[in-house]
Order: sequence, then C-alpha cells, then structure tokens
Amino acid sequence: MRRHEVGTSLYAGVLFVVLGGLAWASGQPFVFPSLGPSAFILAFERDGDWNRSTRAVASHLIGGVAGLAAYTLLASGVSLTADPAAFSSGGLHLVASATLSLVATSWGMIATDTIHAPACATTLIVSLGLLSTPSEVAVIVASVVVLVAFHQAVLATVHRIVGTPPAAWADG
Repeated sequence: MRRHEVGTSLYAGVLFVVLGGLAWASGQPFVFPSLGPSAFILAFERDGDWNRSTRAVASHLIGGVAGLAAYTLLASGVSLTADPAAFSSGGLHLVASATLSLVATSWGMIATDTIHAPACATTLIVSLGLLSTPSEVAVIVASVVVLVAFHQAVLATVHRIVGTPPAAWADG
C-alpha cells in the first residue's frame, strides 16, 4: 500500500474526529453524511488550494439554503425518517422538495463556480426533513467551516515544519 493511501485515510479520519468531538460535546449535528465525502476530498487532494476549501463551504451553504427553502415551501412537517406510504401526499411532498433542492443546488453551484458534489447530499439531507431547521442548517455550515479551517491550519503547520508545499506530500 502506498503512503498516500494510508495518509489520506488516516487524515480524513483526523478531520472527522475534530467534528465528532464537537458533536459529542455540544449535542449538535456537527457530523452528517455529506461531511464524510468532503473530508475525503480535502484529505485526498491536500494541496492547500484555498479555492477548493472555499468552494466546499460555499457549496454546502448553497445546498443547505436550497434544501431549507425547498423543504419549507413543499414538505414542511414531513420527514423521511420512515418509508412514506406508497402514493402518499407526504411522500410526494418529500420527492418534490428533494427534486427542487437538487436542481437549485446544482444551479447555484454552477452559477457561482463553487462545485463540490457532496453539497448535493447536504441539500437532500435538509430537503428530506432530516436536518431541516434554520439552526440545523447553521450547524451544517459551521461544520464545514470548522472542517476547512482545521484542514488549512494543519496544512500550514506541516508546511512550516516540513518546509515543502502541500502538493509535494501527496506523491510520497
């Protein structure tokens, strides 16, 4: 196994442990499914590209806002915590909310040049009623900010210690 494979795997875990600690200490959803792919992308492509980091934050913000708007407009009060009955109005509302949020998030990311695919999962988490309050969306965005800030701090520290740019670490 190459060093990059092990390093990426362990580093993604380190990034996630920070958020897991916050979730555990605060009782807030600082860990959610779409954050795993974001942590992996940052760990795998750890070149210190600030644009990639800001895209991650902006795209999850777009996804959270689009998901909240779609959920509020189309499915408020319904949640995908259990399978909705076939042909139920609640199920239809959730499908419509998910579809609208995915379209809006995709458009928003493309329009703002902040494409980060895991944000499409974030918008579904919100629009399906799983984390669908304004405070939960704020925690989602805060989680991504913490993830990115911690990642940038680690890169800066290692760069200061090792003296090589982050892109050189990926090939080792």
